[in-house]
Amino acid sequence: MIKIGIIGCGGIAFGKHLPNLKLLDDVELVAFCDLDIERATKAKDEYGTSNARVYTDYLDLLSEPLDVVHVLTPNNTHATITIAALDHKKHVMCEKPMAKYASEAREMIAAAKRNDKKLTVGYQNRFRSDSIFLKKIAQENQLGHIYLGKAKAIRRRAVPTWGVFLDEEAQGGGPLIDIGTHALDLTLWTMNNYKPKYAVGTTYHELSQTPNAANAWGSWDPSQFTVEDSAFGFVVMENGATIILESSWALNTLDVGEAKTSLYGTKMGADMEQGLRLNGEEHGALYQKNIDFEIGGVDFYDSKGTEPGYLEARAWIDAITMDTPPVVDPYEALIVTEILEAIYTSASTGKPVYFEEETQ
Repeated sequence: MIKIGIIGCGGIAFGKHLPNLKLLDDVELVAFCDLDIERATKAKDEYGTSNARVYTDYLDLLSEPLDVVHVLTPNNTHATITIAALDHKKHVMCEKPMAKYASEAREMIAAAKRNDKKLTVGYQNRFRSDSIFLKKIAQENQLGHIYLGKAKAIRRRAVPTWGVFLDEEAQGGGPLIDIGTHALDLTLWTMNNYKPKYAVGTTYHELSQTPNAANAWGSWDPSQFTVEDSAFGFVVMENGATIILESSWALNTLDVGEAKTSLYGTKMGADMEQGLRLNGEEHGALYQKNIDFEIGGVDFYDSKGTEPGYLEARAWIDAITMDTPPVVDPYEALIVTEILEAIYTSASTGKPVYFEEETQ
């Protein structure tokens, strides 16, 4: 049995990690840590083994004989806790984004290498049926040369008003680092392009300053809203391809959607705007295909246990037990963090940010 410890027993723990790990018959949730002992105890009572322990100090949890640790804490603690867990010889699943800063993400990768432990990041949208299908046809070159990608994470009014989401110091940013990171990861992954050349970005604090605003989770306090409400990026890759990234928690638009990507290739285009749609030209005529995942018939897509969070958990534990690379390579997650940081830097300086060429 794989023994797992959970550090951070907040919304993402209860919403994704705990219920999906509980479905796996080859793992045990044996340790829980949170600064709020009541939250850790609640997690233990609902998902832990009968002898599971609770802690308020993650270093005490790391002293346990665990195989795996899930780091589900605010962004500014991801690197510190992950590195400590790796140095305690644990495999680590770190929730997205990998880190607040790219320099921290690089240190996390270095810690995994020196301890010969696996490290991955929680980008569960890769495990959606439409994502898997799009990745496969892109790998098969059915789209041809992909020279444009659009990453979309747009909400009309759905600002998370709980926890530290609105705290720039704790989170490093707002919708760009929170939901934009999912759309960007999905776009880079399906394009299989991890070599950015430069990025230009803009951020906005416009609707965040509206008091008593309509919002899915209740109105926010403008004085506490220290992160951007919208952010947009334009990224040019080394091979000349372009990625346009749109992210917002609050925008006056009806064109909404989260963790979506559109790819434009020389043979075919694909988008996730209304399900998964493919478009192209054959025999002198234009065509559009809508892919229906409800009726089955996709040979590589198992209809049993198809929730992305479950598939992510299953693939992660399989990577450990079978000693195979995790689906989300930490180097890929590092590139996501580098691009996000570049967009924030460009927005603050008004200048493009160029990336240094690095080897994996």
